[in-house]
Amino acid sequence: MSSSEQKKYFEILKKYEKKFNSKELEEYKMLLRRHKDDEDLDKLSMERLKELYIKYHVNRERKNYDYLFKKPDNDSNNQTS
Repeated sequence: MSSSEQKKYFEILKKYEKKFNSKELEEYKMLLRRHKDDEDLDKLSMERLKELYIKYHVNRERKNYDYLFKKPDNDSNNQTS
């Protein structure tokens, strides 16, 4: 894994730190310390980082705001008597 990919994961996960449970936060901080020391993460550590990424970033709930952008029906205005 390249350090640029690793950096990307940490930048994204930084937004979700407050949502981590205590175990996840502890692991994340440990991984972050290693990252700040310019150490490449090993395979298991990288997998754990990806798991956090998938859990919090990829699978987050997305709200549907389509109803705010629908055009009103003009059927009643176009009817002729």
